[in-house]
Amino acid sequence: MENLHLVNISVHVAAGSIALILGVVALISKKGGRIHKKAGEIFTLLLSVIILTGLFGVFVFGRNTFLLVITVLSAYYGFSGYRILVTKSNKPQFIDIFVALLSIIAVSYFLYYFRQNGMYWSPVIIYSTVGALLMVILYDFARYFIPSTQYGKLWLYEHIYKMIGAFTALLSAFTGTVFPNYKPYSQFLPSVFGTLMQVAFIVYAYRQHNSRKIILT
Repeated sequence: MENLHLVNISVHVAAGSIALILGVVALISKKGGRIHKKAGEIFTLLLSVIILTGLFGVFVFGRNTFLLVITVLSAYYGFSGYRILVTKSNKPQFIDIFVALLSIIAVSYFLYYFRQNGMYWSPVIIYSTVGALLMVILYDFARYFIPSTQYGKLWLYEHIYKMIGAFTALLSAFTGTVFPNYKPYSQFLPSVFGTLMQVAFIVYAYRQHNSRKIILT
C-alpha cells in the first residue's frame, strides 16, 4: 500500500504541476483562440486526474482530510465552469443538480469530520474554502430562476469566474503544501490573487461585449 500511495502522490503532484502551467497559458492566451481552448481542455482533463488521486489519498490511504474540501472545491469549479461553456444556458439539467448536491454532501462530511476530530487547520482557511464552494452552489441553483431572456451572456462570466476559481484552488493547495511554514498566508493569498483576476477578467469581458454592441448598433 505504501508503494501505491507513493505512485498516487506522484501522479497527483505531476498532474497538478502541469495543470497550473496550462492554467497560466489559458489565462494569458487569446480568449477563444486555439491555444486557449486546447490549454483549457487539457487543464480540465488533468483536473479530473487530480480529483481522482486526491480522493484516493483521502479515502483509500487516509491522508490529509483537508485535501477533501480543496478537491471538492476545485472539482466543482472546474466541472461547473466546463458545463456552462457547453450549455451556455441556465436551463436545469439532472447532471448539474446531482453534482451540486454531491458536493454539498462531501462538504457536510468534511465539517462533521472536523467537529469530531478537532479543527487543527486555520479557521480562516476552512470557513473561506467551504464558504466559497457553498456560495457558488447556491448561485447555480438560484440562476435557474433567472428568466432566459435576461440570462444573456451571464454564462460567459460564470465560465470565467469558475475556471479561474479552479485554477486558484489548485494554486492554493500547491503553495500551502510547498510553503507550510507560511500558513495560513500561503493558502489564502493565492485566493485573494484569484479573486482580483476574476474581477479583472469579468470586467474586461463585459467591456468587450458592450463595445461590440455599440459597433453593431
